[in-house]
Amino acid sequence: MSKILNKCPLFLGFIFLSTSFIFAQKSQPSTLKALRISEAIIVDGDLDEEAWDEADEISNFKQRELNEGKPATEETNVKILYNGEYLYIGVEANDSEADKITATASKRDFNWGSDDNIEIILGPFNNNRDAYLFVVNPNNAIADAIVTDDGKGFNKDWNGVWEAKVAIDEDEGWEAEIAIPFSTLKFPGGNEQVWALNIERNIRRKNEQVLWQGWSRDYNLENISQAGKLIGLSAISTVKSWEFKPYVTAGFADEKAQRVKGKFRVGGDINYLISPKMKLNFTVNTDFSQVESDREQINLSRFSLLFPEKRDFFLEGKKLFEFNLGDGAQTFYSRRIGLTGDEEERKEVPIIAGARLVGKTAKTNIGLMSMQTSAQDSLPSTNFSVLRVKQEIWQQSDIGFIMTSRYDNENYNFLYGIDFNYATSQLFDDKNLKMGLAFSQSSTENKNNKSALGYNAYIEYPNDFAEFYLGTSRISKEFNPRVGFLQRKNYKLISALLQLNPRPGFLPYVKNLEFIPFDLQYYLTDDNNELESFEYELRPLAVEFRSGDLIEFNIQRFFERFDTPFELFDEQFIPQGEYWFSRYEIGIETFEGRALFAEAQMSWGDYYSGKGKEIEAIAGLNITSQFNLSADWERNIIHLRAKSITTDEFGSRIEYALNPQLYSSLFAQWNNEDDEALLNFRITWLPRSGSYFYFVVNQEFNTDGLLAVTNTTVLSKLTWFFNY
Repeated sequence: MSKILNKCPLFLGFIFLSTSFIFAQKSQPSTLKALRISEAIIVDGDLDEEAWDEADEISNFKQRELNEGKPATEETNVKILYNGEYLYIGVEANDSEADKITATASKRDFNWGSDDNIEIILGPFNNNRDAYLFVVNPNNAIADAIVTDDGKGFNKDWNGVWEAKVAIDEDEGWEAEIAIPFSTLKFPGGNEQVWALNIERNIRRKNEQVLWQGWSRDYNLENISQAGKLIGLSAISTVKSWEFKPYVTAGFADEKAQRVKGKFRVGGDINYLISPKMKLNFTVNTDFSQVESDREQINLSRFSLLFPEKRDFFLEGKKLFEFNLGDGAQTFYSRRIGLTGDEEERKEVPIIAGARLVGKTAKTNIGLMSMQTSAQDSLPSTNFSVLRVKQEIWQQSDIGFIMTSRYDNENYNFLYGIDFNYATSQLFDDKNLKMGLAFSQSSTENKNNKSALGYNAYIEYPNDFAEFYLGTSRISKEFNPRVGFLQRKNYKLISALLQLNPRPGFLPYVKNLEFIPFDLQYYLTDDNNELESFEYELRPLAVEFRSGDLIEFNIQRFFERFDTPFELFDEQFIPQGEYWFSRYEIGIETFEGRALFAEAQMSWGDYYSGKGKEIEAIAGLNITSQFNLSADWERNIIHLRAKSITTDEFGSRIEYALNPQLYSSLFAQWNNEDDEALLNFRITWLPRSGSYFYFVVNQEFNTDGLLAVTNTTVLSKLTWFFNY
């Protein structure tokens, strides 16, 4: 291990020398002037109003993929209009083979990674850090996100109020007309406005990606610092100060061995915009009945599983509350609020009320959240709070602190932390470099808290040809973030990664190769510095093709030491001891934009004291742009001395979108550990921007023996949006 670390400066030197060329990523014009109009635009996808003919136009797009810096192979023209209430964006996406346009999704918040699309970045504060992302595909499907920290933060769970319409011309391509109310955006005061602006177009059948500005492969569209400028905005409407989102939920639950229970709940959110950058939110009787069920997993490790947050209230502004203590360690984990028990045995706890303040004043980012849960069973009513402050310094860096608390009438737990993150996109003029340091301490009632410490330090070089990461972190035995998440305690960790991505132009059909000389994690126990875990992966070769397909091969080496046996599956235990073992892995992936796509991965080799094989498969069928099917299967076959074990997990999803405002999904899952099948059916209707209606059916079946219904829940929820 020490030999590897001693050579890290050589790796860094190699990376810097091999990529230290200067590449211009700006073209003229790098500004676009918006034209003010007095009338409203009819948003129908047809740029037929006279105002569009009078507006300035940009068409100087260049390729990021496949041929960096080369002109786009298909012409793209963009114009912008505005009046006192709306910003209008018109896009002409010409296509010489319009019958080959790729678009498989038709719902709101679609996954745009495999569709032709237009992506637009708007940064009203022109600060090289924060922006809004708007995406539209040829099927009228739209999606949006909030981008922070020059692309480091990305929250696609934000839902803005806006609309878009698309018209397809079978001879010339497609046009998009977008209308964004100024009330959806936060922007500074003042008569004259200068905003950051960048636009990306993806032509999937060619694997071609073009940008207006900043088309280097070392950057993404979300790197706002590389954007151009939108000028000409003046005397636009200020944002509306108040937003009201009341809801009503009604339905019933039929649970095994219990009487049918009716469900009725009323509550909602109130938002007040203190300033263009600062929003105060209150929530009462918070309800998440529309949220899709978690994907259940069979845990074959000795560590807790981490499940993603899906609840809208906690998703907005989530990036601000993050505090980096390394993989598997979070100082704030919002699923601690309103959910109790282990992640594998979750139960809902009603949230009485809460408040959240999120935003920015000058260059200071502030996030404050406080939630009160009700008493349930043996659990007392509990308050969960978090305060996060980040001060922007220099162009892309920040320094900040975090404080969390969990308090009831019996116990308390506090956590404090400070962090510093440095970032630049101008190393050698056009390369990225990131470094950071974080330190925290927890405090719990009736505990010795002096040594309850956690820290993390890292350096990262994330660029196209070469990626390098080196980090170290420590979590002490006493460290206890009760509003956070720890996969393990009592460790010191050293992590390192080097990945090379050459693009050999002489190989036909190949986009790039991938080599990983090392990707390792080295765990020592914190109290006695003994080796506890070691994970090493070598990727001799992976190939990404111009078609979007991928194949890779990996070699892995593991070490695990534990002092007590742990249950693997179905009362089969791995004895305590030390285990070295090796595994091999191969994976194949096809492009998801095709009518039929698939992924497959297999790993095999030693598994603790036995042998193991893991097979994962995913298949999808895009029947039409409105009707999509997918299914996945994972099987583990483990041969131990005492017994052989086979685990199976199945999942499937059917989606149908009548249009972007009305769509449905059916999600089903089963595994042979719980012997239980779960069905989740949802209909989502957007009667107007910002308002939602959900109809949800959750069904549970016992599959141990004869198929039997155990629990059924049927709910409807209406949320209506008002702003003043």
